[in-house]
Amino acid sequence: MPRRELNNAERRIAGSVDAVSPVEGEQVDRSVLRHTLGVDLDPELLSLALTHRSYAYEHGGTPHNERLEFLGDSILGQAVTVKLYRDNPELSEGELAKRRASVVSTIALAEVAERIELGPHILLGRGEILTGGARKPSILADTVEAIIGAVYLGCGPDVATDLVLRLVGPLLADSERFGAAMDPKTSLQEAAARQNQPAPHYEVTSEGPDHDRRFTAVVTVGRVARGEGTGSSKKHAEMAAALDAWSQLTGFVKPERTR
Repeated sequence: MPRRELNNAERRIAGSVDAVSPVEGEQVDRSVLRHTLGVDLDPELLSLALTHRSYAYEHGGTPHNERLEFLGDSILGQAVTVKLYRDNPELSEGELAKRRASVVSTIALAEVAERIELGPHILLGRGEILTGGARKPSILADTVEAIIGAVYLGCGPDVATDLVLRLVGPLLADSERFGAAMDPKTSLQEAAARQNQPAPHYEVTSEGPDHDRRFTAVVTVGRVARGEGTGSSKKHAEMAAALDAWSQLTGFVKPERTR
């Protein structure tokens, strides 16, 4: 499949291979990201995939990555659906749907983004920079989808499918955990009830300036601290702590991952 040519408006935001990271003034070498992705993607198309709408709005309304995100979401869903269908002939339609939902969830894709250290490469507006946008699960997940869409356009469907399966491979092997990750607080409460334990109780503390505050949550079950988690909001910290506690209560062992 031939490479897609960018239009003039898209080229205005592409610039060079290096770009300003979410830490203002710091330069990030995108060749590292391209090596991690393992695809020969046009630097201009990669730049478009990394451009959040907040950056585009602050730079004259230039194109951003939401159309690529829309495309990538479809490619991701198809690749995961086919993989699950072929590898799990014993599972019902309902079970396949649950596993697919867990693998393509915002939480799961944000973990993919963190594993490939995507955050520093995303072009963000000043407001998002000041509020820790490069760590927000929604922005990380959306950017992963945009990159998948860019690879589909620039390198073809086969390369895009291969990228999807490499990125989400650890999640497919970890589907039980990511099923719980979609709603960890409910999963923890159900696990505690099955063991005749009292309802989980959360305590949250925070530190740091308002624009970069970090929250830490500790969850206890039956007066025993079972899990701890951190996040950019109270909600995210509690969810991380709940997932940690769920893993302990259920004896879940997370598979080894390779970079």
